[in-house]
Order: sequence, then C-alpha cells, then structure tokens
Amino acid sequence: MRLELTSLNLPNVLTIARIALIPVFALIYFFTDEHYWVASLFFGAAAFTDWLDGYLARRLNQTTRFGAFLDPVADKLIVVTALVLLIGNHANLLLTIPGVVIIGREIVISALREWMAEMDRRGVVAVSWIGRAKTTMQMVAIFMLLANPPVLGRPWVIVGLVLLYAAALLTLWSMATYLRAAWPSLVEGLNSDDEA
Repeated sequence: MRLELTSLNLPNVLTIARIALIPVFALIYFFTDEHYWVASLFFGAAAFTDWLDGYLARRLNQTTRFGAFLDPVADKLIVVTALVLLIGNHANLLLTIPGVVIIGREIVISALREWMAEMDRRGVVAVSWIGRAKTTMQMVAIFMLLANPPVLGRPWVIVGLVLLYAAALLTLWSMATYLRAAWPSLVEGLNSDDEA
C-alpha cells in the first residue's frame, strides 16, 4: 500500500520532522559533556511540533488516517529515546523507576490500542485529559532533565525529577482508566478466542 500524497499535509510533515529530530537531540546529548541545553532545545522543538501538528490538523481540517497513526508513534519514539538516554546517563534508581513506569505504560497502551483496533473498538481507548496532562508534564520534566548535567543536587534536576514522578503517577492513572474502559472488550475477545 503506497502513501497517498494527500496524506503529506503540513501537520504530517511536522510529525515526520519531529521523528527526524530524535537522532539529532540523542546524538548531541550522548556526545556532550557541557552543553546539555543544546540537546534539550532540540527536544523542546520536537515536543512543540507535537502540539503544533495537532492544532494545525484540527484548525485546517487536515486530519488523516496516516497522521492519526504516525502522531502517537512519533510521541512514543521521542519520549522513550529521551528516557533511555536519561536513565543511562544518570545511572541511578531515582530516575530509573519513573522512567521504566512511563516506558512500560507506553508499551501496554500501544498493545491495548492494537487489540482494540483488531476488535474494531478503537474509540474506547481514545486520548483523555489525563493522557494530555501526563504528556505535558513528562515533556516538561524531560526537557529540564536533558538541559542539566546528571547531578541530583542541582535544583532544576530535582524539579525535573519531581515532575517526572508526577507524570509517572498520571501515567498509571491513565493506564488504569484505559484498561477499565477496555476491560469488557478484552474479556469478550478472550472469551471468543476460547470458544474458537
């Protein structure tokens, strides 16, 4: 199946640009010892396009199935990449715990959405305000943590960690909300598999 040119509207181009920025901020962060803020600026630019492409898609009435697929993929790629870099660089349990919670949730919810799409009930696990709040909080937390050397005593690192823990709690809350909403469909699907 080839990609239709009509799918390459401005919001989708911004989403593709967001994916292209991932290796840029990752390489800058990985190879710098002093200028962490440069990597955080590239991450911030990528995070900003997340808001901008959604806003433009709604404003210009340019929502597409390709965009609906690619946007959450881009979000997960940028967040997981940043968290893996931070966990590796900080190398402490304090940052690893919320990082693993957030990454684990992304995997579970991605699998859940795939399952619900197979059951033709994708709308049951639509994005909620909790998910949006979680995304905003984790983006701000990651931006702060990327901008600073991995030193726990630094005030902005502490603020970033507090925000990351808050994002992890919202992550668990939103995952529980999604699972509760999808539970009847999950049970129905499992029962139909048993009967087959």
